[in-house]
Amino acid sequence: MQLIDGKAVAAAIKEEIAAEVKSIMASGGKQPHLAAVLVGHDGGSETYVKNKVLACEQCGFKSTLIRFEDDITEEELLNCVKQLNEDIDVDGFIVQLPLPKHINEQRIIEAIDYRKDVDGFHPINVGRMSIGLPCFISATPLGIITLLQRYNIQTSGKRCVVLGRSNIVGKPMAQLMLQKEYGDSTVTVCHSRTKNIEEICREADIIIAAIGIPGFVKENMVKEGAVVIDVGTTRVPDATRKSGFRLSGDVDFENVSAKCSFITPVPGGVGPMTICSLMKNTLIAGKKEYYK
Repeated sequence: MQLIDGKAVAAAIKEEIAAEVKSIMASGGKQPHLAAVLVGHDGGSETYVKNKVLACEQCGFKSTLIRFEDDITEEELLNCVKQLNEDIDVDGFIVQLPLPKHINEQRIIEAIDYRKDVDGFHPINVGRMSIGLPCFISATPLGIITLLQRYNIQTSGKRCVVLGRSNIVGKPMAQLMLQKEYGDSTVTVCHSRTKNIEEICREADIIIAAIGIPGFVKENMVKEGAVVIDVGTTRVPDATRKSGFRLSGDVDFENVSAKCSFITPVPGGVGPMTICSLMKNTLIAGKKEYYK
């Protein structure tokens, strides 16, 4: 069993990005600029945005954090999005999800200029990705593809099971694993209504677990030599920790890992790659590689 070290891969990629940014600026080019909009004080969102700002520093990007209280109106937030769309210095920006319940998330996502949508959530980017056109790919699926590539894990012709069908991970992940230039795999998507889920998983060469249930993937669901990618990050109460909780993945790591050829840990696997992929998208946005 080989552990897939997302933390080390992400650190290496950020160094590569920083070197490229240095080169761009040395030749008179523009410093990439990422803006983040944070609404309210959700603990998880605060941590993610803090890490994104830190990653910008490591990559040599300019970063701007715009904060609002959770009583902001939808119109006020849409106005902020409009201003960022029109700001020629901002290359890409994100509106951190989830948003308060009184705000329509989809309306906000669709208001973002798709050329600055470094999260890859806009329907234009999602549609382009699904037919293999250049676009911003959502950060977590892009991070997983990058890990598979960096570890030289063979995916072409393999059977891949994606657990979960969310718009952020499950659906785009299945699309990428299906496409010739990325996974080139035979893909099955399983979800809460799937029958014989254990049986289906046992046939998989690659399992990508993004179902949001701690320890869902058990030893009896994994065949010998399978590659297991764990996207889950659920806070589970743990009195032994100072924080009062620990992060748990969707895979029963202790019992599953012995059967795997490769497996990602939680934390330290997919998580660091998500932020790293956002940095890759921001660099592409700054270079105007996909959209002029």
